[in-house]
Parts: sequence; structure tokens; C-alpha cells
Amino acid sequence: MNQHVGKQTLPSVCPLDCPDTCSLSAFVQDGKLVDVKGSHANPYTDGVICNKVARYYPEFVHGKNRLTHPLRRTGPRGSGTYTRITWEEALDLVSEGFSKAIKTHGPQSVMPFNYAGPHGELAGGSMDRRFFHKMGATLLNRGPLCGAVRGTAYTSLFGAAPGMPPEQAVHSDLIIVWGNNVTVSNLHLMRVLKDARAKGAKLVIVDPKRIKVAEQCDLFVQIHPGTDVILAMALAAELERRDALDMAFIENWTVGFEPFMAQARRYSVDDVVSECGIPEAQFLEIADLFESSNNIAASFGNGIERGRSGGSGLRAAMALQALTGNHGRLGAGVIAKSGLSAPKTQARLHSNDLIPNGTRTFNIVDVAEKLLDKTLDPPVMATMIYNHNPVATHPDQVNLIKALMRDDLFIVGSDIVMTDSMAFADVILPAASHFEYDDIYGAYGQNYVQRAAPVIPCVGESLPNTEIFRRLAARCGYDGAIFTASDEQLMDDAMDGADPRFNDVQPSQIAMDSSLEMNGPDGHELIMCKTVIPATKSGKIELFSDDLQTRFGYGVPRYEPVPQDQPLTLITPSSSKRTNATFGGCEASDCIEIVEMNPTDAEARGLVDADKVTVWNDRAEVTLRLVVTDATRKGVLYSPKGTWLNTSDTGLTANALIPSDIRTDIEDGACYNETFVDVRKSYKIGQP
Repeated sequence: MNQHVGKQTLPSVCPLDCPDTCSLSAFVQDGKLVDVKGSHANPYTDGVICNKVARYYPEFVHGKNRLTHPLRRTGPRGSGTYTRITWEEALDLVSEGFSKAIKTHGPQSVMPFNYAGPHGELAGGSMDRRFFHKMGATLLNRGPLCGAVRGTAYTSLFGAAPGMPPEQAVHSDLIIVWGNNVTVSNLHLMRVLKDARAKGAKLVIVDPKRIKVAEQCDLFVQIHPGTDVILAMALAAELERRDALDMAFIENWTVGFEPFMAQARRYSVDDVVSECGIPEAQFLEIADLFESSNNIAASFGNGIERGRSGGSGLRAAMALQALTGNHGRLGAGVIAKSGLSAPKTQARLHSNDLIPNGTRTFNIVDVAEKLLDKTLDPPVMATMIYNHNPVATHPDQVNLIKALMRDDLFIVGSDIVMTDSMAFADVILPAASHFEYDDIYGAYGQNYVQRAAPVIPCVGESLPNTEIFRRLAARCGYDGAIFTASDEQLMDDAMDGADPRFNDVQPSQIAMDSSLEMNGPDGHELIMCKTVIPATKSGKIELFSDDLQTRFGYGVPRYEPVPQDQPLTLITPSSSKRTNATFGGCEASDCIEIVEMNPTDAEARGLVDADKVTVWNDRAEVTLRLVVTDATRKGVLYSPKGTWLNTSDTGLTANALIPSDIRTDIEDGACYNETFVDVRKSYKIGQP
């Protein structure tokens, strides 16, 4: 007779690509994850988690799409036809595939194809980096797909110094949330906003869509996508005209004021009205709020970076805080990068010293182009897709699929579930979910370090990333302690255990029922220009960036419009049902996705709410369900990102409409928001 184990509550941490990195309570019964709730181990997330994590993790871990055994492709590439094999057979096939490519074309003919699936330090990048570095495989610059533009915009001003933790905004009297849908992708900032407003703070939302938080704010600024730099630079010029800049702070804490302002003065109120689509009175109201407020906090999401002038928009908007002297005290600053306070030692964790001199690096946005380039020397003949679902997340989806269909390309896939990308692999290695392995977690949106251990056994024959790459390293003949290191050792390699904030406890041993706050020296709160000094070459906030001028020609921000060849702009922000493409295979996402349209645009096309529509441009056509709403501004469509191929009648998603040849001003990043389309009716939902 089977004995049932009572339900257990065990600590865990959310690893998804989100700034909050919540502490979790995992409810386990009979070795299965049955429920997930927030825990109080992390004071910032404090028992609250988003609906998608609460609702979809049990299905994700134990559902029909879960990969539980190694597989070998037996049908045509892309068909999803596989046969179960043993781990030994799978490792042999991977080793043979990589060895064949290396023997014929050299080690750089192998390319890892990964991004940011789990954000644990071990699962996100540890033994896998050691493996590919030892091999001498092509390197991948992953940031340009998402995050690098925002990150570089920040560090160009402040260096790698931690910014303002979000909790400090409770001390602000004005908070600006710019390009950040906090209720969907930065949930815990909402509590801070609520507390600050209860104390009298004003809240300004800048976004192309009237997002949920905009319904509760003091001023909603519905900006046209990609024009943020114009608004920010025009505000700088307007505040200068009003003599509202903090010249003492500028003198003491910044460099590059004159060239920055010379550029800012080129932008007028008329530009804001004509390009940003913001009424003059509203622009002047923003300037009034800047001028009258004592402590301003500003939060910037990744939305701004998704346009051609994204780097400039972020730099200009962040620079407003320095120009107005909003640093050096509680409640004043840029809410960003507080996670830089964690003493990560990634070079040691990744064993960067193994990288052969002269190894080439590809921009991840260029992968489809590189795979299709017949003149590339050496060509990419083998790749491994892991921690990533590129088919669901990359621009120019049609060309990426074409690249993955190459008959002569050996593809290894490793994931928790069967994704659109796994269907192109020759061999699939089942990966464990984060509920099934040890890891240590920093964060990019808050300043706590957390650790988690397995709460359930590995499902089926799945393995943690670290063990998968240990076995691959052994099969490829890579020996030495760095390739046999335990997960405990890897956690200690991931962080500087000598840092006094660890209190003489090794990273691998920190408690799991609490979290470590990474404050500044002597336990002081992180306050830029007080307890934290800008980590730039000058030691000051650099309004003019020599680095960006040298590398990209953007020492100061500027606007560069992209010619629009279709009447509507499509933006694809975060979904309330998915984190990027994670959970895209769950039942709630296994249906046609919506596209939101302004009533004026709908009426002009003879469209009504709930119509099934085809969104199209010269790249592709995608079917979506229409939602007519004035929350979206005229000329702009809104459709959540991360959908999977089966959600559209055309077998393609909105990513097929997104260009890959238009790039951001800095870091050569993907321009998801420079997607121009039109819409026509397909048929009413429910009709044949």
C-alpha cells in the first residue's frame, strides 16, 4: 500500500528574468510541486509574487510538455519527432557532433546559443561557460538581445556602482516610472509607490500605453515609442531656462555638462509636441514637478531600450537626476542596478582564463545571419541551445527558423520543457527546473543575495545544467578540478566569500530562510554620491561619455528616427501570463494572443473588438485577436511578447514581424519597437 507524505513547505527562490527575484515557499507532496506562494525570506518581495509564478509553475514542472528523458530526432528537422535514448547514448551523440565540427573546421565552428532562462548564478552560467571556454568555441555577446543597452546607458553615467534600491523611493516626493510596466514585470515596486503616495509623493508614468498603474498616478504621459530622448533632453533645456538645475551638484559630481547641454538645447517644446505626441501643457507640468520637488526617484524599464535611440533615451532620462541634484540623499536617485552591490566573481565562476586568445565573438542578434552566411570562416557547424527559446524571443523569426533548418548544422537542445526551439534539435538533453537543484541568486533589481536547495527530486532523468556540462566535459576529455567542481564549490566560486557582508559564512552555506542585504560600506544604505561613489574613470557622473563616443559615436544622447514604411507601430512588452517565453507552453498561453488597438485605428479599418485579425508587413503575417481600447495611443499596437508558434494560424508569432537589421544607437541591440505593420480582418472568433 502506498504511503502518502504530508504536504511540506520548503524555501525556494524565483529564477526568472525579472528584477525582483522573489523568495518563494514551495509546497510539495509525494515528491511533486503542488503549489507556489511568496515567502517573507526576502524583505523586499515580502510574501508577494506575481500571478504567473503562482499559477503556472506546477504545470511547467510536471505538465505535458516536461522533458524527462534524453531524446534523438527521428523525423524531419522541426517536426518534433523523437525517440527516447539513454544518457550515455545522448552524450556520445553530442560528443561526436561537436568533435566532427571541430575536426573539420576548428573549435570556433561550435557555438553556444544561450541567454537568460534561469538567473541563478550556477544554472545561468557556470560549468557551461567553463566547458565552451575550454573547447575554444565561438563566444556570444548576449546582452544586445535585451538588457545591454539599459545596462550600458547606466554604467556610462555611473560606472558599475549600485544604484538606488527601490525601497528608498518611499522617501521621495516625486517618483517617475518611465517605460516600466511595474504591475507586470516589477511588481514589488508597486508597494513602494503606494506607501510613498500615502505620504504625499506625486507619481508620474511615462509609457506608450495607459498601463494599470497609470490609472492611479498624478500624471500620465503617453509618449510615442522611441522618442524618450527628445522628452528628456527638452526637459533638461527647459529646466536650464528656468534656472532650475543644481549647478553646485553639477560642479561637484559631474563631468561633461557643457557638451551634454549643448545637445539638449537643440530640443524644443515643439519637438516634444510633434515627435513625442505630448501636449505642451503636459510637458510644462512635468517641468513644474521637477522644479518643485525636493527628492525625485526615477525607475526606468527595458521598454526604452527597444528603439533605435534607446541608449540615448535612457542616458538622457537618467541624467535628469544628476542635472537636478537628485542624488546624495534618501529618496533621490535612479532606481536601477542595486544588484551590483553583490560581490559576484563571474570571471572565476566562468573560468574566463580558459578562453583562447583571438576567439571571435558574435552578437546574439546576428545568430541567424551568421548561421546562414556561406562565406563565414570558419562556419558554425554545431550549436547548443540551452537556457533560451530563440524561436520565441528573437527578431526576424522567419530567418532564424530558416537558419535552424540547415541540414548540415548539428543542434543540441537542453531545456525543461519541449519548446519551439527544441523541435529543431538533433539531440535533446532534459534539464532540471530550479526546484530540483542548488543555486545562489543575486538580482538586478534589488540588493539581496539568496540561496535555494532542491525541494523535489529531478523529474524523470532530467539533470541540472551543472551536471549536464560536467558529463559533457568528461565525455570530451576535459579534466581537472574546475570540471569536477561540486555545486557547493561553484556557489563559493560565484561570490566573494571574504566579503564582510557574508559574516564569515561561505556563500554555499548562507541560510535559505532569509536573505543577505548587500548594503554599502559599514552597513550604510546605498546612496549614490554619498555612501556610493560613481565607479567611472573620473569618479563622477559622466554626462559626456568618452567610451560611448569612441565605440559608437554617442558621447551625448541624440535622436535618430527610423523611417516608417507602414502606418502602425507594434510594441511587444511583457505579458501577464509569461516571463519572456517561459510558461508559453502552459494552457493559459496555448491560445491566440491579443493585439490592442486604438478605436480610431480600428474604425478606419472596419475592425471591431474580438475580430480575428492579421497583422502584417513585408516580413510576415501573424493572426491575433483584436482588443479595441483607448489605453493604446493612436498609431500604436500593443501585443504581449513570448508567444509560441501554435498560437497563430500562420505558424509565426509577432517576432516574425520584428526587424533584425535595425539596431540601437549603442551596443548594437535589437530594436523590437521599430516594428511597423498594418492590420486587416481575418474573421470573427468562433466563425469557421
